[in-house]
Amino acid sequence: MTQDPALRMTQALRDGGVRVTRQREALLKVLTEAADHPDAAELHRRARTLDDSLSLATVYRTLSVLEREGVVLKLPLENGGARYEVADAPHHDHIVDLDSGHITEFRSEKIEQLQREIAAELGFEIVHHRMELYCRKKP
Repeated sequence: MTQDPALRMTQALRDGGVRVTRQREALLKVLTEAADHPDAAELHRRARTLDDSLSLATVYRTLSVLEREGVVLKLPLENGGARYEVADAPHHDHIVDLDSGHITEFRSEKIEQLQREIAAELGFEIVHHRMELYCRKKP
């Protein structure tokens, strides 16, 4: 039986020596259920429906801890903002719509292969990468 992603992340925090509070559990639940890439303010709004004692400052502090512990990924955006997603999702890249802020996930084996080939030609092996395309919808 597959363990709930929120429980896996909670255990990862505990294993990392990080205290798991009621507020952190609410935030983990919201993160694991998000079908989008929410920013801190949106995470705060959603998590407050589970725990109304959660402050925005706690969200930011918790996100920093979760990012440091490798539980969530911070997607820094070109405009200085950031969005978040769970770290245990399969590898994918992102298209960021500059007009709406919407983030679309995609995976292209052609791109992945080309990146491996380029790295190999230059004498490298890819350990990790992240690609974000900043786009506008065609008229």
